[in-house]
Amino acid sequence: MRHYSPIYKMEKYAVIGLMSGTSLDGVDIAYCNFELEDDSWKFTIKETTTVKYAPEWHLNLKESIFKDANQLQILDNLYGEYLGNLCKSFINKHKIKPDLIASHGHTVFHQPDKGFTLQIGNGDKIAKITNTPTVYDFRSLDVKLGGQGAPLVPIGDRLLFKEYDFCLNLGGFANISFEKNTTRIAFDICPLNIVINEVCEHIGLSFDKNGEIAKQGEVNTNLLNELNDLKYYAQVFPKSLGKEFVLEEIQPLLNKYPISIAHKLRTFYEHIAIQISKTINTETGETVLVTGGGTYNVYLLELIRKHINRKIVIPSKTIIDFKEAMIFAFLGVLKKRGENNCLASVTGASQDCSGGILAIP
Repeated sequence: MRHYSPIYKMEKYAVIGLMSGTSLDGVDIAYCNFELEDDSWKFTIKETTTVKYAPEWHLNLKESIFKDANQLQILDNLYGEYLGNLCKSFINKHKIKPDLIASHGHTVFHQPDKGFTLQIGNGDKIAKITNTPTVYDFRSLDVKLGGQGAPLVPIGDRLLFKEYDFCLNLGGFANISFEKNTTRIAFDICPLNIVINEVCEHIGLSFDKNGEIAKQGEVNTNLLNELNDLKYYAQVFPKSLGKEFVLEEIQPLLNKYPISIAHKLRTFYEHIAIQISKTINTETGETVLVTGGGTYNVYLLELIRKHINRKIVIPSKTIIDFKEAMIFAFLGVLKKRGENNCLASVTGASQDCSGGILAIP
């Protein structure tokens, strides 16, 4: 498989974006059009789907953090083939011909402070199976430059959603992006669905629909205080979170308290709302665009509204569900154009960069 640098720039692009989140809901696929008009980018999301993981894939990805190097290499190739075949089916179904595929991959390790991050899903496999140029491995270059390798979405927020003061994503983790003194700032706030879904699995559910379980619980003040006192929350940005934080910091606290699932969820919801409010209430700006799967959690949104005094904007279902996949498609466009798609102001790297590897079939 050959890897090339960009050679020329177009003004219009048709791109498929692939996103697999830490909450393991499935693979989001978004076919998008991007057009550069008067130095301003416009986007249209044309076709979308979410492919839920079969039980064996859900387990494989969930357990990937415990696999050895050989097993991870095999899984990287298999998952790349899996994504490639999903894209091929999507392309055939909608009779489309994308210029590019941009794949986030699935995060196994993310420890930028130790100099490494790993997203599996071999892009060479995707490119070969779909016969389409594919950008992948978006985070590694930024980490090599001393950055967090995350979050990557903020440049999309800046260029595609500039009308909002804050872009809040409620996914596996809650993260936020906003302008501060003409500089884009962004970071992971706290774990969200990655913890909620894990707790729900103890009672045979995959998630807490509308927050109905949490709503029945009561806040455990001692647990809440311990959660809020975790060192991460006192750190200044740039900063980011991975599954390791959940395993090492969050789960031990939740396991420490012999309280009901409803009480644990209610307490964790309060924790989420407090951490989000600590970020937003100390900044200037009025409008908060909220996206990600957590947007459908009615009770969680109710708690967040109670804690922040800002205008919350809930966009269309397509934007809620596929904003991240669409922005990764956009990051692929910027990479193909040889333009920066990762901001040092967000990640703490030594410089802005154009992250990702471009694989040509």
